[in-house]
Amino acid sequence: MKDSPNSRKEKVANLIKELSAIFLEREKNKISLITVTSCNVSPDLKYATIFITVIPDEKESDALNFAKRKRGELRTYIKKNIQIKNTPLIDIQIDKGEKNRQKIDELLQNG
Repeated sequence: MKDSPNSRKEKVANLIKELSAIFLEREKNKISLITVTSCNVSPDLKYATIFITVIPDEKESDALNFAKRKRGELRTYIKKNIQIKNTPLIDIQIDKGEKNRQKIDELLQNG
């Protein structure tokens, strides 16, 4: 049975998320904790956006710049570890949704 395009896209996104987490853990700068929260892949599988959170918050900008500098190496790592014809171009962004959720949780606990 052939995978539907959506399940293939989800599988690729999940694999990229896992591989990105492993890569960033291995390559990490020592000043912050970078967590990969999710990955979105375009329908044609040509582009992937990896969403991260950073602890502590004040190191967010440095960590994002660090992760963006590593995109080429990350793409090479993904290419070596995933069975796909074309490896997507990678973008990395701060996960604002997760950040907002954490803030709401904090406000509810302190309310």
